[in-house]
Amino acid sequence: MFNISPTNWYHLQNEEIICNNGTTPVISNTSMNNGVMGFSNLKANNKENTITCSDTTLGADTMFYQAEDFIGYSHIQHLTPKFQPFNKAIAHIIISACRVATVKKYDYGNKYNRIAMRDTKIQLPTTKTGQIDFEFMENFVAELKAQRVAELEAYLSVTGLKDYKLTEEEIKVIENYNNIDWKSFNLKDLFGSSTRGKRLKSADRIKGNLPFVTAGEADNGISDFIGNKVQIFENNTTTIDMFGSAKYRNYKYGADDHIAVVHTEKIPKFASIFVTSAIHKSSYNGQYSYGRNFYAKDADILNIMLPQKDGKPDYNYMNKVISAIQKLVIKDVVKYAEMKIETTKKVITN
Repeated sequence: MFNISPTNWYHLQNEEIICNNGTTPVISNTSMNNGVMGFSNLKANNKENTITCSDTTLGADTMFYQAEDFIGYSHIQHLTPKFQPFNKAIAHIIISACRVATVKKYDYGNKYNRIAMRDTKIQLPTTKTGQIDFEFMENFVAELKAQRVAELEAYLSVTGLKDYKLTEEEIKVIENYNNIDWKSFNLKDLFGSSTRGKRLKSADRIKGNLPFVTAGEADNGISDFIGNKVQIFENNTTTIDMFGSAKYRNYKYGADDHIAVVHTEKIPKFASIFVTSAIHKSSYNGQYSYGRNFYAKDADILNIMLPQKDGKPDYNYMNKVISAIQKLVIKDVVKYAEMKIETTKKVITN
């Protein structure tokens, strides 16, 4: 189905290719962000409406559709279709089929290289005559998009996130942000002693519905969902892992012994999120590692900078700031959903 060959790439150092004001995507071996590692002002040297995939991985997790002309990178293979039509919808079906076909099939000693890509066989829908059913593939993806956008719109409505208009008060707090009066506060003085979770080995975990938090950035630090009887921490609290990385939790959860829980549950939600950011800024600076873990006792002596009023944390102000930021962030998402819903209605009407 495809001609498979290495992408064209500039034999330069990353700092010579990537720049802050670049517009041409540079595709690397990452499995995130559609494979884009950054942007460049150099001329694109690979054509759009194609697929890329790293040949250093254990399957098709780094296989992505490229909608724009791009710059290649070492070990990135370029899949150019031998057939028509070919577009984003069809590419998504093929990529999903490739990921299904390669899961757990390759390892570090047997990587998903160009030869393996050429030998990969996938399952695709066909017509009664045995031809690939491209029309079905495009319609199927369009229906999935419409369904997901409808779910997104429903979620935004239920959670109240459709309201992205700033109040006069929220406008003022954003405009006055640079004039905030900050003060240093000790975490233990504010929220009492932090609590350390308890170790629960993977082999001892019982499948269940309770999120179990461990150290790490993947999946927000949630390593499993358990049914064990463990200490359950309240929602609207903050966790700090062994590396000092702080995360806000808006749900009940369990935690292992590499997690410190800061009891922020008594302050408003958005203020708690603000405090989490302040904690992260203070604790996640490279001072903690495998050799020196962050524990609950370290949280108790941690000082953070917060807006203050009359010598006390101004939680009301923090609440308004985060509320305003949320609206600014969600605005484009709401507009995207509204645009997609309107487009879908027109298609259905036609």
